[in-house]
Amino acid sequence: MPSDVFFADARESYGKNLFNKTAKLLKKLNLRDMVNAGDTVAIKVHWGEKGNTGYISPQVARLVVDAVRDLGGKPFITDTNTLYRGTRRIAPDNIMTAIENGFAPSVVHAPVIVADGLYGHDFVEVPVKGKHFKSVKIAGGIHYAKAMIVISHAKGHLATGMGGALKNISMGCASPAGKQNMHSDVKPGVDAEKCIACGSCIKVCPAAAISRRKDKKAQIDKTRCIGCAECVVVCPGAIEVEWESEASLLQEKMAEYARGALAGKENKCAFLNFATNITPDCDCVDWTDAPFVADAGVLASRDPVAVDQASADLINQSPWTPYAHKLKNPHAADKFVALHNVDWQPHVAAAEAMGCGSRRYNLVKIR
Repeated sequence: MPSDVFFADARESYGKNLFNKTAKLLKKLNLRDMVNAGDTVAIKVHWGEKGNTGYISPQVARLVVDAVRDLGGKPFITDTNTLYRGTRRIAPDNIMTAIENGFAPSVVHAPVIVADGLYGHDFVEVPVKGKHFKSVKIAGGIHYAKAMIVISHAKGHLATGMGGALKNISMGCASPAGKQNMHSDVKPGVDAEKCIACGSCIKVCPAAAISRRKDKKAQIDKTRCIGCAECVVVCPGAIEVEWESEASLLQEKMAEYARGALAGKENKCAFLNFATNITPDCDCVDWTDAPFVADAGVLASRDPVAVDQASADLINQSPWTPYAHKLKNPHAADKFVALHNVDWQPHVAAAEAMGCGSRRYNLVKIR
């Protein structure tokens, strides 16, 4: 059966700003059906790397917090520690990044919690019936919450083509060890002819897997590489991954983690996707590039698969912006494939196969 996806377009006017529209969408989600008085409710966000400005604003999170409080729930804002070097690798730095990016308790009206603890060791092995995993490492703060509302930025992604709700509840709800398990098949390589010996990759590698050859150019020890792909992100063009084969494995694993994140609260989750400021990269990077397509709007559903499918469809219908100039596959009909030459559909299809939801949806427009 198709799932309902509620949609408010990106146009704004008097009485119809982003926050008004988001409030209407929250009412359509029938949160009363999933939040009981006294329930702990994880508001899963991505509060952005330090230097990034593309993440969804804390004022949106506050709207969700207030809606949960009105129902007697006990909301908390949460995210997890990262696998790579940066400002979110351990909880003290992670929380300070959240606060600096506006996710302070005084702003969001709720506690801000790193769901997998101080060093990412607070996780639960959740059983799944997957192709790759028998159990997945889900952050304790996510697993033990009675309900979850997921706020996601729909945008491009280097490794998965697109990032949305499923990316947020798979990679975003996993401990660092779980993230590494998902990335284990991703093994970048260096094209020595293109390497300019800048050393950027060496600085960001969390596994010390990259060193210099005698000619100062980079080389990667694949026995030490953990597959986080941070070197690919910062490299000017010499480091690549064979995404055609490795991306599909990563995406299949993500689907299994998404199923684990939903375990025990399958009917107590809701999803908001903001297809606005649709950037080429995820909010994990310490910059925010110009959007590659025009804003579509905000989508809401109780089904993470449907909301991602609908988001991708609407983004593909949006016109290119003048900034969409560095396409890896300019002849592709799909905008995400054109952008990174990575098909986003495997993880959505795999999530459907894992029982996370349905790709079939009814788009219900909200005015």
